[in-house]
Amino acid sequence: MYKMKPEYYTGIMAIDKEHARLFELVQQAHDLLNNDILLDKSDRLTDLISELINYTRTHFSHEEEYMESIHYEQLALHAAQHRKFEESLAEFDLDSLEEDYDGQNEAIQNLLDFLVNWLINHIMKVDMLYVKQ
Repeated sequence: MYKMKPEYYTGIMAIDKEHARLFELVQQAHDLLNNDILLDKSDRLTDLISELINYTRTHFSHEEEYMESIHYEQLALHAAQHRKFEESLAEFDLDSLEEDYDGQNEAIQNLLDFLVNWLINHIMKVDMLYVKQ
């Protein structure tokens, strides 16, 4: 359901591969939300957010190195958006959801909405700017 579409490709193989992995993580959030067998999703949600934080840090580092290599003028602004994304992920409050199964599903839905909106908008409106340079 959530995967790279042709319009998301930048033409930079390493960046596109990392974007595809981010879509895989979004799909994992979707799958977790729709897992009706697993009631307590808190551990998996915590693991997913941790993986998202670690992977995006790696991806953002690679992307920023690329922008630096092409002397992209908007690098500082772009990097600030990356930091804001990382901060937003860290703000998901999972401690209070341990036995609140409805709250866990709500948190996963919020995470999924945030990821989809941010990722697609960021690729299409921000990443494509350095590609066009």
